[in-house]
Amino acid sequence: MAATVVLDARAPGDRRAGLRIWSAAWPIAAVFVLANAATPLYVLWQAEFGFSKSTLTAVFCCYMAGMALALLVCGVASDRLGRKAVLIPALVLAVAAGLIFAAAPGTLALFIARTLTGIASGAMVSAGVAAVTDIAGPARTRSAALAGAVGIAVGTGLGPLLGGLLSETVPGPTVTVFLLETVFLLVALAIVVAVPIPHAGGRRGDAWIRVPRVPRPNRRRLLIAVTVAGSALSTTAFMLSLAPSQHSELLDTTNRIVPGALACLTFAVATGSQFALRGLPVRRLLLASVSSTIVCVVALVLAVDTSSVAGLAAAAVLAGIAYGPGMLGGLALLNSDIPADRLAEANAALNIGAYAFAGLLILGLGFVSDHLGFATGVTLFAMVAATVAAAGGVLVATGLRVGRG
Repeated sequence: MAATVVLDARAPGDRRAGLRIWSAAWPIAAVFVLANAATPLYVLWQAEFGFSKSTLTAVFCCYMAGMALALLVCGVASDRLGRKAVLIPALVLAVAAGLIFAAAPGTLALFIARTLTGIASGAMVSAGVAAVTDIAGPARTRSAALAGAVGIAVGTGLGPLLGGLLSETVPGPTVTVFLLETVFLLVALAIVVAVPIPHAGGRRGDAWIRVPRVPRPNRRRLLIAVTVAGSALSTTAFMLSLAPSQHSELLDTTNRIVPGALACLTFAVATGSQFALRGLPVRRLLLASVSSTIVCVVALVLAVDTSSVAGLAAAAVLAGIAYGPGMLGGLALLNSDIPADRLAEANAALNIGAYAFAGLLILGLGFVSDHLGFATGVTLFAMVAATVAAAGGVLVATGLRVGRG
């Protein structure tokens, strides 16, 4: 008989334990601020350096390449050597990336900074999230899943908002935000150095570089997490990539606060939904994400077909409702059953699967839009995302069994 994994809002432990858990999530948030702060600024660099749209696409791809490289290495390295052995170098690379962004003299600097940012982000979604779980301990895995998911969502939403707001209101539009972000990262580095992080010790026979995976009994759980979180992530990827320019075009404005605010709206809703729904069983969290993903992509199609600003804003809210419980449920599903010495690798596997799906779907949307039109591209995007989300829902509905994949 199927048993249900439950997320209890009242995890045991005192206030000090809770502070340690949430402090450990700050490095994750800080790196994801860096990863997304540049989103509203590319138009300024494009005008200054004179690069084409294809070059801009290549700059974005550097981030994904850096993240993929990190996910191939950081999960295993973190499980074997300890979290700090991965997190400290990753944060140093993130600081370097922020300073390169701030002083960028040309397009090559953007390629380098984006690649370093991708490496740091890959380390955070594998070793960083696992470190939060290690600090929380076995009795607080549910709180750890919430803290890790919120760290990613807060950083991803705060980054473009800061980038847009500071670039419009203070001197040095492509400099100030990264100087502030450097302060965030230095605080994160101090936290990682100061906070004791338990180390379970990974298996010595594991290869150092390999595609992240989980033990065979846990593969069904990983598949569920990837399909649900990946389809939800594709909606937020749309909000971070194509929706801001579409929204600015419909409003006929070049104000950089607009795209930053739209992206922030999505992830503010994602964070709020994670707190509001954290007491639900994992099964219900995942099904809520599936339902919201399907409704979101339908809203996207209608908004694009009718050129509706309100419809696009509604889709941004729905994307947050899809992503929040989807990522929280996926992390909680893995945390509840993956051995501690494989947890960072499991987190890496979840993220590489989800990001690969979302990235390929967004790239496909761009290709189809160039050849068949934006409305057609969005319709096909919606069909694929809804189909994968529905498949994830079927996997969830067929039963989640404690201790089984």
